[in-house]
Amino acid sequence: MAAAAAAIGSGALGPLQAGLARLVAVCSAQLGPGLRPPGSLAGRQVGPAIWAQGWAPAARGPAPRRGYSSEVKTEDELRVRHLEEENRGIVVLGINRAYGKNSFSKNLIKMLSKAVDALKSDKKVRTVIIRSEVPGIFCAGADLKERAKMNSSEVGPFVSKVRAVINDIANLPVPTIAAIDGLALGGGLELALACDIRVAASSAKMGLVETKLAIIPGGGGTQRLPRAIGMSLAKELIFSARVLDGQEAKAVGLISHVLEQNQEGDAAYRKALDLAREFLPQGPVAMRVAKLAINQGMEVDLVTGLAIEEACYAQTISTKDRLEGLLAFKEKRPPRYKGE
Repeated sequence: MAAAAAAIGSGALGPLQAGLARLVAVCSAQLGPGLRPPGSLAGRQVGPAIWAQGWAPAARGPAPRRGYSSEVKTEDELRVRHLEEENRGIVVLGINRAYGKNSFSKNLIKMLSKAVDALKSDKKVRTVIIRSEVPGIFCAGADLKERAKMNSSEVGPFVSKVRAVINDIANLPVPTIAAIDGLALGGGLELALACDIRVAASSAKMGLVETKLAIIPGGGGTQRLPRAIGMSLAKELIFSARVLDGQEAKAVGLISHVLEQNQEGDAAYRKALDLAREFLPQGPVAMRVAKLAINQGMEVDLVTGLAIEEACYAQTISTKDRLEGLLAFKEKRPPRYKGE
């Protein structure tokens, strides 16, 4: 690791130096003002803070489920809930577009974009869960009825907006969990693939089925599915438009956990909530830079990845949270992290 730091400082990595310098700047920007890496990395300026005030608290626990109805108001198609008490720090994005099987309409994409923009700047957010408020459906992908009314010139820009929102979810600085309690097809699975962790009920159905409509996945599926399960199997699933159930998805590594569905129809959500609670006690800064190190490191060779890890590790050294962790260990008590 010392050699990697020296290489960054001296320019020994040649063409990689500029890229790693940009990475350090990204790390610093995500940490906010006042935090900077030590040593040869300490002189780099820190960008604007990511976090600020955000969501107003909402009721604790899962929201009431709706049946299939055409009376849901457009403002209710995405419910943002900031959990409280022992779940404080967990934000749940609940898709609630039952009459369209939670498909991506222009309005839903607009609401998702607005919600994700707010999450980027909410200091209190520690983990985000994406789920459905509609029994039996996670997200059925594109709203084909709305799509059929678009002319050819409208389709490309709309798909670009969908892709941008999914990318923004993938780039959120906190852990994200997709709770798949029902159907996740096309863009619905692409939304789940953008999350760090996916859990599903055994009865869930998921697949990238776009080739059946003579198109290809356009929300990142051709890139994220191979990274999740390997190139050969991803090609097989995309070429065949095959749909997997929860057990099959677990067997190929598409999801991390599979659960038998319960009477309430929210087994995956409950598991996602359990995982999110496991994340809450950890240092917020450490969680953010760990995610950054993993995501960036997976795209490069091992030597460069280790240099990325070093740059990210350096971000934690000067934090108050690191000192609090050491003090709490010494005093044999739970740490009280503040994300500073």
